[in-house]
Amino acid sequence: MSATELKTFTTRDFRLQSGGVLPEAGIAYRTVGTLSPDRDNAVLIPHGNTSGPQMIEPGGSTGEGSWSEIVGPGKAVDTNRFFAICPNMLGSSYGSTNGASIDPATGKPYGARFPDLTVSDIVGTQKLLIDSLGIKQLVAIVGPSYGGFQAFQWAVNYPDMMRGIAPVVTAPLVPRERSEGNVERLLGSLSKDPNWNGGDYYDRGGVKEAMTQIRMATLKSYGIETRLKQTMSDPAQIEAAVRDESARWAESFDANSLIILAKALRGFDVTKQFDRIKAKVLFVLSRTDKLFPPDIAPGVMQGLKAAGVDADYFLLDSELGHSASGLDAHLWAPRLKMFMEGL
Repeated sequence: MSATELKTFTTRDFRLQSGGVLPEAGIAYRTVGTLSPDRDNAVLIPHGNTSGPQMIEPGGSTGEGSWSEIVGPGKAVDTNRFFAICPNMLGSSYGSTNGASIDPATGKPYGARFPDLTVSDIVGTQKLLIDSLGIKQLVAIVGPSYGGFQAFQWAVNYPDMMRGIAPVVTAPLVPRERSEGNVERLLGSLSKDPNWNGGDYYDRGGVKEAMTQIRMATLKSYGIETRLKQTMSDPAQIEAAVRDESARWAESFDANSLIILAKALRGFDVTKQFDRIKAKVLFVLSRTDKLFPPDIAPGVMQGLKAAGVDADYFLLDSELGHSASGLDAHLWAPRLKMFMEGL
């Protein structure tokens, strides 16, 4: 069973944590499975930084690899039983309101004038989407990387809204210097593109080459070369394959979305609010992930346990780094299935 066509939920005059108001906030989303008559079988699947609702499509092109081995009939998130919802983050590029959207005040794309978001703003729009579907409580929230940030944020903002969360290849905080450094690095790379124009590049043909270069660096940090070496040996061929995959992504992802989502992580830290979490937690890391290495696990688990959270940890024993959650889904799906059944 494949995911449904992209739907959109829109809320008006959405108040942001910054105090600003977004006149219109549209959230694109896909679903798989059937919502039960009691609306009590929904599972939220928030996606990673540079992917979108296609994450749950068979063969969906994402940095994490498609999650169709995790979400589907008979899978860990069994869509014969559960109704899976994958919402595109506010500010992201696959159908939700973002920098390329028209600012009603000017009649032109927001560009760099898109208001600053937080992870709380992103999950706040998802909460309104869930409310609009008549869902009072989610079975679980399961998501990789940025999707894991969202799972943690949901659990502290709306502690009664879910029975469990499974944050994967992620962490409950991003150190301030890391988030600020990410924003500066992205702006530095993008501003070298002759079309950048301070983020107003929409009538200049975009900044595809800069985006391709950024994507190549990102995929290499995710461990793409290890994956490609399984089928290729020539370094030039591997480099060409990385470039090809990166260029395809650069066609569909808006540069301003990268900046918006990077800025939203400044100050992201839910560790002081662990005592608000009522959900069961399954925390999953990948042995070879350079972004969220396993050595962060003891601190996170200690913090959760000290706050009285029912939390469990699983190490995904994969060579595929940050991409392991999708590309090596079979290595952790049984543990997730057990967690889901325990809810």
